[in-house]
Amino acid sequence: MGITDSDVIYEDNHYIAINKRAGDIVQVDNTGDKSLEDMVNIYLTAKYQKPNGAFVGVIHRLDRPVSGMILFAKTSKGLDRMNRMFHDRKVSKTYLAVVRNRPPKDTDTLKNWLLRDRKKMITKAYDREVKGGSFAQLDYEVLGVLDGYYLLKVSPITGRTHQIRAQLAYMGCPIVGDNKYGYPRGSLRRTICLHSRSLEFIHPIKDEQLTLVAKLPVDGFWERFNALL
Repeated sequence: MGITDSDVIYEDNHYIAINKRAGDIVQVDNTGDKSLEDMVNIYLTAKYQKPNGAFVGVIHRLDRPVSGMILFAKTSKGLDRMNRMFHDRKVSKTYLAVVRNRPPKDTDTLKNWLLRDRKKMITKAYDREVKGGSFAQLDYEVLGVLDGYYLLKVSPITGRTHQIRAQLAYMGCPIVGDNKYGYPRGSLRRTICLHSRSLEFIHPIKDEQLTLVAKLPVDGFWERFNALL
């Protein structure tokens, strides 16, 4: 399945924001599956009739089982400037996560050290500094409870691999469907209930404030949580 106009959240001369479907990969991996990067290229090439293909720059990534907001660059200038903004933490990111276990607090800041196990492709969280580890911090807030599921708003301060998944699991609240991090059952669609909700930043070329929001997936589960937003 490719990109359609309905998947596009925002577009200008330098950037295009897509509402990623859970299960899509951002860049080509060893599965050989078509990547979102390729799908955006095909979409832009057809839309603007570019005989040599479109420029698509990957700014940041989302795990394959995660849905939601992802931003690509359409120019090298846009890619360079946005890469610097992400590096300097000038982009505010917000996620929505659904968990089954009640969090210990309604709102809190989680601070951990994360260590990546590259053989198992999993990130382990610790409450103390560990050799080779990276400091990770996020804020969370419980937005509400519905049918025994808790909806969390999560704002990562740092950007580590599998950070939200690892830190919530360490807190005792693995994300629904994320059996890699301790949830008892995996999703049949191999997706998890983590959604990249929004990006907020000052456009590095237009110098305008932007708040980009990705709608929740329509999959028979996520829709019910619109009532809590």
